[in-house]
Amino acid sequence: MEAVEAEEALKVLEASLTHINWRLKSSAKRRLQTDVLALCSGMRPVVMIDYGGKMPELQEHLCAFLERCQKESPIFEQLRVMVVDDMIYLIHAKELAEYVSLSLNSEVELLFVDLEEDPPKMRTLEDKNSLGMQLISIQKLFSLPFPLEGMRSDVLPPDRTELKAETKPLSEPINSQSSLIVDLSSCMHDTKVTVPTINGWLLGYPVVYLFSTDHIEQAIYNLSTKFLRIYKILVCRNSTSNKGSHPEELMSFSVPYDLSMRGSNEPWAETFLARMQSKWERCKQTWSSLEMEVTECYPQAIAL
Repeated sequence: MEAVEAEEALKVLEASLTHINWRLKSSAKRRLQTDVLALCSGMRPVVMIDYGGKMPELQEHLCAFLERCQKESPIFEQLRVMVVDDMIYLIHAKELAEYVSLSLNSEVELLFVDLEEDPPKMRTLEDKNSLGMQLISIQKLFSLPFPLEGMRSDVLPPDRTELKAETKPLSEPINSQSSLIVDLSSCMHDTKVTVPTINGWLLGYPVVYLFSTDHIEQAIYNLSTKFLRIYKILVCRNSTSNKGSHPEELMSFSVPYDLSMRGSNEPWAETFLARMQSKWERCKQTWSSLEMEVTECYPQAIAL
């Protein structure tokens, strides 16, 4: 995405918000701008929309907004609204298809913080944890609405008609708000995987909290009593104007302090930063800089 395209996207975004009369606070509008640019430039396949209102009005606003944007510019043609239970996301369909494929082929490193243990322990998929295996099953279900050519046949799930019926192939034109929505709430049925685990994977975090639906209170207690490190990826936008750009948060996640003693020098943190820098190299026209910031956080009440 060139700087001129980014400017065009922001103008269409602003006009679309005005057209549908979606009045966002300045902070929420800034986040929406950053999130949309992150999707369109290829920096992120998925962003969670936890601002701008509550469901179901938020879903209605997002669909109307996206429908208007796609009428005005082809830049937005790959964007969709995705729902998983009570969480809502904006996604770039092709980028998500690639991310799902990379995940299933174990080309994206993913570590788990087991919050059922006190103190929490770091685990990998190689530990054959039952929840981790259930997450892989969910990832396979994501490959149905987001297929990618060349995906290994052994990682594909059995046919799930109910999932296929909830979305349309990515190549079909958008002609209604309903076709903008991908509802994958059913992917979590009959599993004990919680929304925070799905969130962590979808949002591209290298370290994801893991606990079952049977141990939510225990997980909240175990995390609320621990010092944390907060990892933030900060970016600055390029602009065709002479106005300076301030660092903005592209994404952030936390890890218990005792499991991240080396801060940004943790091997997984270095791998993660290298992956984000590789993406940034392909879209420097949109983002002038990218850096990781690591801070510490005292124990506090946490909602999971």
